[in-house]
Amino acid sequence: MTPRDLNIFILLERYRYLRSTFIHAFVGGRSVTRFKERLGNLYHEGGYLNRPERQWETAHSRYLPVVYENADLAGNILAEDGLLEPAVPHMPYGASGEGRQFSHSLMICETLASIELQTIGRPDVRFVAWPEILAKAPEATRHSIFPLRFPIPCSSPDQHNKGIPYRGYIVPDAVFGLEYLIGASKYYRFFALEADRGTMPIVRAKAGQSTYLAKLSLYEELLATGALRSHLGIPNLLVLTVTASEGRKRHIMSALSKRTGEHAPFLFSVATRKLPYEDGCPPESLSREPWQRIDHAPLDILDAGV
Repeated sequence: MTPRDLNIFILLERYRYLRSTFIHAFVGGRSVTRFKERLGNLYHEGGYLNRPERQWETAHSRYLPVVYENADLAGNILAEDGLLEPAVPHMPYGASGEGRQFSHSLMICETLASIELQTIGRPDVRFVAWPEILAKAPEATRHSIFPLRFPIPCSSPDQHNKGIPYRGYIVPDAVFGLEYLIGASKYYRFFALEADRGTMPIVRAKAGQSTYLAKLSLYEELLATGALRSHLGIPNLLVLTVTASEGRKRHIMSALSKRTGEHAPFLFSVATRKLPYEDGCPPESLSREPWQRIDHAPLDILDAGV
């Protein structure tokens, strides 16, 4: 085992799934080819890494960089070296993560990784991962089985009198933050990520059925209450939607624009299939263009001055 091998294992504890190009961008190495050979050794000879079988189900999968995840042996090595505890996942697995479809989980991991990679080497902005946010949350949230489940308080006094404090919950795909350094002062934005692969209808004719617009309406209720501070101790939240196509993005934005209310907290972007590395540029599955908003100028989330 080399120090870089251990860094690979730690990275894959934080991000359940990552392609070889993303892993190389995080842990380094001058030769991409030699690095991929090392990943192959950890998979074929040591059994430290797995290649999820679900990645081979699409027609173009053989032309994309390989997706890796930790095998049990990698976790055992981290535990023996006392490195497992700090490597808390960026998004909690279990009931709200591990059982998700592979493509959806990979989309979440690559979106987060794309954003974090853009902060590396920048002195003015720092990626704040979910474990750091959770560590500073109120005690009840830190000890909760589902800390990422935001409660939506009931607005009806009758429900409160009947002992029903919450009317429902919203569970983001991931939560992270960005710390900005301006002069000697630090400022923070926090984000809820929704990775939308186009499987949920945006609107339905019949009320009460699951739709993407209904999910965003829950975020509207959440943002209108003090639940953010009481649940996680954070002062703000922007909701990022990453969609699978430009048409899908425009459809969601159009449907949301017809609702009354403040739409500035809702930001939209499109996932890409570009994973370049030959030219020395880091891989990305997310456009570096500013995030689109309704009735507001686009927002570059890496720029604190916008």
